Amino acid sequence: MLTAGAFAHGVSESDKGFLQGATGVHFLPYLYLGAKHMVTGYDHLLFLCGVIFFLHKMKDIGLYVTLFALGHSTTLLLGVLNGWHINAYLVDAIIGLSIVYRAFDNLGGFKTVFGVQPNKKAAVLIFGFFHGLGLATKLQDFALSADGLVPNMIAFNVGVEIGQLLALGMILVAMRYWRSTASFARHALAGNFALMTAGFILAGFQFTGFLSK
Repeated sequence: MLTAGAFAHGVSESDKGFLQGATGVHFLPYLYLGAKHMVTGYDHLLFLCGVIFFLHKMKDIGLYVTLFALGHSTTLLLGVLNGWHINAYLVDAIIGLSIVYRAFDNLGGFKTVFGVQPNKKAAVLIFGFFHGLGLATKLQDFALSADGLVPNMIAFNVGVEIGQLLALGMILVAMRYWRSTASFARHALAGNFALMTAGFILAGFQFTGFLSK
């Protein structure tokens, strides 16, 4: 379980072999890997669930998802291309806490406990930076070839955003169905507590990995 937690941005052995051995421009493979990462990235999906949990208008959903994508894309590209070396355990712990933050906000915790309401849009953008940085730190472990690095990273990033749209579509279908049932009002509170618990578990795994390293 610790190993699974430590690699929240994990890459399969076959994909790892490709990343370490590829030289030159490989637009489509990197596009596919980016989309695959987002669709299977449970930390990203949990955060997105929290972001859209109480959003009903597509205009609002589009705005928040765009802010997340902007943050995610910026640090993914800059982190890899500039060689930012940041402890992966700490970054992934913050990503876990981003899920906690979002669920706590959905529950009205900031107003109830602290009497303030942080800017929701700014929070999504800022946590988007950390989500992108988390993947950037993982990609740097694979000694990517400098030959074709820029176009490959652009392709990977485009794939991530395509994967995000696919994942978002599936989440929206499930959420719209749930909202149409009587159980949504009864279980929305429990749903956000479940999100918060998942975030604490992910963050706990990462802090444990950092301390035992």
